[in-house]
Amino acid sequence: MIAKPATKYQPIAPIALADRQWPNRSITQAPVWLSTDLRDGNQALFEPMNGERKMKLFHELVRIGFKEIEVGFPAASQIDFDFVRRLIDENLIPDDVTIMVMTQSREDLIARTVEAVKGAPRAIVHLYNATAPAWRRIVFGMNVTQVMQLIAHHVGYLKQLTDAQPETQWTLQYSPETFSATELSVSLKACQTAVAAWNAGPGRPIIINLPTTVENATPNVFADQIEWMDRHLSPREHIVLSVHPHNDRGTGVAAAELAMMAGADRVEGCLFGNGERCGNVDIVTLALNMYTQGVHPNLDFSDITSVARIAEECTSLPVHPRHPYAGDLVFTAFSGSHQDAIKKGFAAQDPNALWEVPYLPIDPADLGRTYDSVIRVNSQSGKGGIAFLLEREHGVVMPRRMQVEFSAVVQRQTDASESEMTGDALWSLFQATYLQAPVHATVQAAITCHSHRIDEDGQGIELDVTIDGTRQTLRGQGNGPIAATVDALGLPLRVDHYEERATGTGANAQAMAIVEAAMDGVAGSTFGAGASHNIVTASVQAIVSVANRLMARRPALHPEATSLAE
Repeated sequence: MIAKPATKYQPIAPIALADRQWPNRSITQAPVWLSTDLRDGNQALFEPMNGERKMKLFHELVRIGFKEIEVGFPAASQIDFDFVRRLIDENLIPDDVTIMVMTQSREDLIARTVEAVKGAPRAIVHLYNATAPAWRRIVFGMNVTQVMQLIAHHVGYLKQLTDAQPETQWTLQYSPETFSATELSVSLKACQTAVAAWNAGPGRPIIINLPTTVENATPNVFADQIEWMDRHLSPREHIVLSVHPHNDRGTGVAAAELAMMAGADRVEGCLFGNGERCGNVDIVTLALNMYTQGVHPNLDFSDITSVARIAEECTSLPVHPRHPYAGDLVFTAFSGSHQDAIKKGFAAQDPNALWEVPYLPIDPADLGRTYDSVIRVNSQSGKGGIAFLLEREHGVVMPRRMQVEFSAVVQRQTDASESEMTGDALWSLFQATYLQAPVHATVQAAITCHSHRIDEDGQGIELDVTIDGTRQTLRGQGNGPIAATVDALGLPLRVDHYEERATGTGANAQAMAIVEAAMDGVAGSTFGAGASHNIVTASVQAIVSVANRLMARRPALHPEATSLAE
């Protein structure tokens, strides 16, 4: 770092907007959301998603409630082109969802892009070019007049191509890339040039998208820029004003919130803040911030854990354990005083009253999560904590979320006994919780697995089980023992995570299988475990374990909701 950064870095000048209105406004309704997970998010991955993973994430975005989804850059990638064609040719786009595709301002790329979305009932074509001084001078060698000519020509060319395909309802989205670093007068001229070339008006929709392609100022400056554009764009009633914040300064969410207060109608972003460099604005955080202020975001995050696991699977990027709302630890209190305050808050909370639990800005149940208080699992946990003791003495390495879950079990035990728990007692509790069948028939349809047999092809399994006191044989199919066992049990189980580890050494070595799963009708997810010299046996035991634990948590398990064979 240099001693005088002002000699190298120029601060962004404030906007002359003396009568700005946005500081006095509140967010009272959800914007139009555009997910760019499949384009901006995808191009930021070490290994971009293949067609299968893109399709899985597309369906999840639809389920969450996105009505506009940017599905790719078809002129830049054959994978993207084929993916867009599959969506259209196989009729996979719901009637209330509009896809968007992106293209640079080049005739060959525009033509290829239009070809990719040919036949779609509705399509947004996202056309962009850089407008900031450094890009004009260094990258393109263009003056302002030449930039405007480029915009007019290429928007006109796009209009010509799309007018020839009236069976599709076309919308232009124009982005002055690097808007936040562009002179406002130049940005306005670029946008009005696009509006005129597209002939925007009744029946000719246009989206003007203003990105912080690189976030380079405080959020209030961006808000001023948006309010200034909101005042000057014409015809404003026929323009959807959109923003596309990035997170280079770590203020993407704040910039988006202030932009909505400043007049933005629409927000583009990614789940959990994925995207180029420091990421796009995090739509999950942005949406749930609104929710905690009493405004429904019109997106469904009632099973936030499932959303996180699917996003992780598709992008190969982990969700940080401290990520707002979705992180594994955000509803976990390590501090004893915090635990006490939260416990008292839950005791005092009227289910029909306003939410008022200390340290919890949102009810975890609204997100399909449970509150797991944690005791002695950090640096102040005496002999190293619960996780450390189990690993050191028994070779059990629990995933982080399982540590949180089991710590709550330990806490309940120590609270009841009012005493510390020895290492042997801790191991016994772990076995009783995860490795042993229910001792008492307190769980409806409690399962005990006596043995199993795998088919020669490894795709089927036969289970010898006792279910609710009745011994029977179950059969299932799947692409491995886990899937086959789930199929055999016939329960609405969703396995979110599986891992196997070796415990012990030499002749005492065993395989331990750990699964995390969720069940329809049960809030959140939970863990099961199995241990055996045979990994297949351990895996089967783990599924039976998690099934029993989930059924024990199910408030009303009706016979028709359980498909366990009789």
